[in-house]
Order: sequence, then C-alpha cells, then structure tokens
Amino acid sequence: MKEKKTLNSIAIIPARGGSTRIPRKNIKDFCGKPIIAYSIEAAINSKCFDRVIVSTDDKRIALIAKKYGAEVPFMRSNKNSSGIANLTDVVLEVLNGLKEGEFYPKYCCLIYATAPTLLPKSIKTAFKILKEKSADAVIPVVEYEYPIPRALKISNNCLGFAEEKNAFRRSQDLPVYYHDSGLFAFLKAGPFLKQKKIFMKKTIPLKLEKFLAQDIDTLEDWVLAEVKHQYLKKNEKKQ
Repeated sequence: MKEKKTLNSIAIIPARGGSTRIPRKNIKDFCGKPIIAYSIEAAINSKCFDRVIVSTDDKRIALIAKKYGAEVPFMRSNKNSSGIANLTDVVLEVLNGLKEGEFYPKYCCLIYATAPTLLPKSIKTAFKILKEKSADAVIPVVEYEYPIPRALKISNNCLGFAEEKNAFRRSQDLPVYYHDSGLFAFLKAGPFLKQKKIFMKKTIPLKLEKFLAQDIDTLEDWVLAEVKHQYLKKNEKKQ
C-alpha cells in the first residue's frame, strides 16, 4: 500500500477571474506589482506553510501566481467560479482536491487575494494561537472606528439616532464591536471539514490595529489601501 503523505499547514488564496466593481481586481497593479503578489509573499515569508496554493479559474491569474511563488495544482471548477460562489466551498474544493492526491494538511489558512496590508507576523501570531489554544479557527478582527450603538439613521429625510437610548451615553460606556479584517482565516482542517464554515464553534479573535486592514470593494477602498500599504512600507522596520 502506498504511504500517505501528511502536510502540516497550507495556505489557500482564492482568486477568481471575474470582478465587476474593480475589473481584474486580483491582478490589478498595486504599487508596482499585481495585488495578489502581496498575499503570496506574506504567506511565503511567514514560513508557516508547506504549500501556498492559489485557487483560480483564470489562466492569467494562474501564471502570475506561479511567478510569485505559489502553486496552482488544479483550476477551480465552474461551479465555484461564479460571483455567488462562497469561500467555504472554494476551500472545501481545494482540500478535497489535495485529498485525492493523498495530501492531508492539519491546518489551512484562507488568505484573501487583495490583502496588501497583511504582515507575515500576523499570520505567525494566528498560527501560534491556533496550535496552542483549544480552538477551531483564528480570525483577525479590527475594532469599528465609531461606536455602533450610536449609529445614525435617516428617516423621512431627517437624521436621528438608530437607538435613542444611546444618544447621550459616553463612548467609553458603550460595548465595543469588531469586524472581520478581510485578511485571512486560519483553520484546523478537521473541524472545518466537519462544520463546513469559516466561523466555527470555537473561533478565537486576533485583534489588529486599524491600519493593518482595508477591505477593497471600490476604487476609493483601493486608494485607502495604497495609503496604508505605503505607510507600512515606510515603517516596515518597526513592524
């Protein structure tokens, strides 16, 4: 019987070809190189992974991914290449594809293709937490810039508080809320294959500074990401 190989940890970077709001977003030039290159390089430089894999349906993206050191062992299926495909199915597809090749990673890290502010040390910290704590996943989060309980709403063209009871409460007395940083999610493969979701039962947060994250959905987001990236580049010795 052929001996099965066992991988400790892999990175999975989803990067489909279609993008409506920012055409060719995953390989659009960002401060001198395709934006996906930053995710690939952060994964490689973290030294946390045996393999860095890009999941794509696009031959051009596959070529660029390989140029920057990632693998594309197989192309993504048509089913998981549409605009409504979810990341859970994409990760499952990669893991199942590796399983057919007799690769069984214990950990897998879903890294977003548009994450130019991702630092290798953030990946390292998350991996350390995942291995040492009794958790299914570690996901980096960022505190909302403004207290959610003091949100405003517009009704009949008039402005008011969404919750009047919070109108005069001090910010420091309000609960703190966080949002997904949009950088990565480090998962234990076993629990993920059973639960089939990114946010699993035992998910531990990794709190990051606001300048380390920038979701990119619009051209305005893109400009903000460039500003943050340039700041990080200027201060990389301090990071």
